[in-house]
Amino acid sequence: MQTLSERQRPLIYSLLIIDFLKYKFVLLFIIFFQTSISLSAQEKVTPVKALVVVAHPDDETGMAAIIYKITKEQGGIVDQAVITNGEGGYRYSLLAEPYYNLKLTDEKVGRENLPRIRKQELMNAGKIIGIRNHYFFDQKDAHYGLDVREPLDTTWNVNWVQSRLKELMTNNKYDFVFCLIPDSSTHAHHKAATILSLKTVQTLKEKPIVLGVSTSKKNDTTQKTFKQLENFPITKVASGKPSFQFDRTVNFGFKNRLNYKIIVNWEIAEHKSQGTMQTYMNEGDYEDFWFFDMNSPESYKKTEKFFENLKLTTPQ
Repeated sequence: MQTLSERQRPLIYSLLIIDFLKYKFVLLFIIFFQTSISLSAQEKVTPVKALVVVAHPDDETGMAAIIYKITKEQGGIVDQAVITNGEGGYRYSLLAEPYYNLKLTDEKVGRENLPRIRKQELMNAGKIIGIRNHYFFDQKDAHYGLDVREPLDTTWNVNWVQSRLKELMTNNKYDFVFCLIPDSSTHAHHKAATILSLKTVQTLKEKPIVLGVSTSKKNDTTQKTFKQLENFPITKVASGKPSFQFDRTVNFGFKNRLNYKIIVNWEIAEHKSQGTMQTYMNEGDYEDFWFFDMNSPESYKKTEKFFENLKLTTPQ
């Protein structure tokens, strides 16, 4: 077996060192190139400010993925205004009774304790998806119903609610307001919260873009349609369909085994006093966004750009 001579060894070692340095240089160049691409993508994303306006402390679960995307991945800000105190949810609290050691399904006990419990649950959930501030309006959560006139004409202090919303929107100058689509079949409180949001924005000089939100599944055989809540032209969506979607099922991470439905499930799990909420885990594949006609036509392009930017960042 031949061995290297004393003269050959330094030459061979030098060549090996040169090859190693070349390899290291190429590796560093690749890392730099990839980082530059990543930074370039990040630079194109302008962080947005959004206000979520909902009726109950758990309604935000319908838009939890996009909230997480805005706050945790793109450096944006999301605040939330919750109009009712959530006391009417006592009927769904059976499983939470041993957890909280309270007879929450007893109406008196539930109405007395649920406002405090549900606020804490919401703040726990909000920490997961990155909500900055929670604003609790503490209007009475009387009961489930479909008649939107009940909260608007009887239960809620509508003038105060609108005044508070106007104050928040004026002071914070949000780019977007997210609320639930006021479909006729949904809870009256959900519809009322959206109507008051739209009416408030209508009074502002600098108007945020208002988007209605619903969820859907990939295997839905029919697409949800919505054109307007009867007697409330301010809710009009002439196209009858959502203009934008956020896909919760986008895969990322090791072997592409993760997606945004995991975040939504974590968020839902915090609302333990509302047993039925847990049945929505893994349910929605898409968060659908409806562009209300009351928004200015020019704001459509800004909304379009916002949803394009959402695709530029994904967890690694």
